[in-house]
Amino acid sequence: MTLPLARPVFDANAASGGFGALPDWDLTDLYPAPESPEFARDMDGLDASCAAFATAYQGKLADLDAAALLVCVQTYEQIDITAGRLMSFAGLRYYQNTMDSERAKFMADTQDRITNATTPLVFFSLEFNRLEDAHLNGLLAANAGLARYKPVFDRMRAMRPHQLSDELEQFLHDESVVGASAWNKLFDETMAGLMFTVAGEPEELNLEATLNLLTDADRARREAAARALAAVFDRNIKLFARVHNTLAKEKEIHDRWRKMPSPQHGRHLANHVEPEVVEALRNAVVAAYPKLSHRYYRLKAKWLGLETLQVWDRNAPLNLEPPKVVGWDEATRTVLDAYASFAPEMADIAKPFFDRGWIDAGVKPGKAPGAFAHPTVTTVHPYVMLNYLGKPRDVMTLAHELGHGVHQVLAAGQGELLSSTPLTLAETASVFGEMLTFRKLLDGAKTQAERKTLLAGKVEDMINTVVRQIAFYDFECKLHAARAQGELTPDDINALWMSVQAQSLGDAFEFMDGYETFWAYIPHFVHSPFYVYAYAFGDGLVNALYAAYADGLPDFEEKYFAMLKAGGSKHHKELLAPFGLDASDPTFWDKGLSMIAGFIDELEAMD
Repeated sequence: MTLPLARPVFDANAASGGFGALPDWDLTDLYPAPESPEFARDMDGLDASCAAFATAYQGKLADLDAAALLVCVQTYEQIDITAGRLMSFAGLRYYQNTMDSERAKFMADTQDRITNATTPLVFFSLEFNRLEDAHLNGLLAANAGLARYKPVFDRMRAMRPHQLSDELEQFLHDESVVGASAWNKLFDETMAGLMFTVAGEPEELNLEATLNLLTDADRARREAAARALAAVFDRNIKLFARVHNTLAKEKEIHDRWRKMPSPQHGRHLANHVEPEVVEALRNAVVAAYPKLSHRYYRLKAKWLGLETLQVWDRNAPLNLEPPKVVGWDEATRTVLDAYASFAPEMADIAKPFFDRGWIDAGVKPGKAPGAFAHPTVTTVHPYVMLNYLGKPRDVMTLAHELGHGVHQVLAAGQGELLSSTPLTLAETASVFGEMLTFRKLLDGAKTQAERKTLLAGKVEDMINTVVRQIAFYDFECKLHAARAQGELTPDDINALWMSVQAQSLGDAFEFMDGYETFWAYIPHFVHSPFYVYAYAFGDGLVNALYAAYADGLPDFEEKYFAMLKAGGSKHHKELLAPFGLDASDPTFWDKGLSMIAGFIDELEAMD
């Protein structure tokens, strides 16, 4: 699931690009309108229910019996649903047009109201974590309904060693809207406003449209786009360095007070994954750079007739076939057919996304770039955002985000607190959906050139998901370690970026002047520190899962749906056990990496 950021400048009609009418979101399933009485009712109700919750339970959790504690948790869950519904509506409206000041104000005001309303709830996790283990275990043993929430309690109690005083926790809660959240908004709005003058283009382009040119068949256009990106990033590099310096320092302060052993530790706790598992993943991928990215890009240079690749060649199309524009109807059929060929139930779950306004696909002024699936709350349904430009890769993006949506629908049965999966598992259904679609297209390839194009595209996507994201993770690790020693200049950050880029991409590349600033536009570094390894985790996990499926593991579909329906109610060890897989086994990651290497073997054999 990618995080949104900057947006194209095309008008809404031109955005369809000849690939048919594209769907827009219908947000009325959340609320009819910002000024609707339903929105006002829920916002006022949130204030009242949070205050009532604190009156009923603050200072009293230790005295509750199992039945009363269950009521308390369920009441908290209902409050969570109301707050999530309100914030989802405000946030999704904002991402439809981040340049609209009314939408930006509405989202900011909603966030402020929710933060103020939920301040009385801060006591809950703190007081819950002070319950004695023996006492809590006794309550769980006495009430099956309460015991069902044990995975939630386990994740809460994993924070016990890092918990601050009640007063400090409440301060941090209140202060959050002017801390990281404010810097996130500054970054988003700055990116939304950047315009790029690309040589040869008739008008200025924004970030999404300029990045899109990096996949153009014309090498001169790709170079012009890369140089335009570098020029604008360089002009704004001091601001981006200030954002990263501030966020990294704020994180270091919070981590120090919470006695976190490393900058990454909070993310590992949130992902419910052991640090050694992430380290094994990282080490396996870095060790595989030579047989994956280095080898593939040398092959690509040969295909393109180049001695060395420039950065604007990394995602260049191979031009083995005429460029293909995929209409929206064809993209819809392709993905739904691929889903149905695996399991009709999966296609049935996906169909309402297309029919009921759950997808916003067009490229429109002010719209956030990239793509994501937002689960909203379990009592409504997810929404998918795309910036559909009719490229074959856009079909794979649709398959990816729709996989998230299917996962979120299936997991909703767990209820609000148990439905949400950690990031490491959240990519499972999305990457699996991509793989199903890719295999469907590959099986239907009519020529060697078409097969080669599909395979090369898949390898590049996997390298971007695995190699590139682990390089991003290493960059973040270096950035936070260096910031702990003092303020970083833009040149300092540029040097850290180039150190991981050269290592991960290999000797096939030359790096143009200006590429050192390309860290500046990656939203994950700003919005979700250390998020990026989840992509590599998900890809490796799905490759291993797909191998089990291809090998004919008995009852695979049933086991797969059970895994998705589990949501966040089980640890990754428990979820993967039915498939005979274990992510804590150091050799586990080699299975997924071997699949990528196998595709490259096939491409080499085609030459």
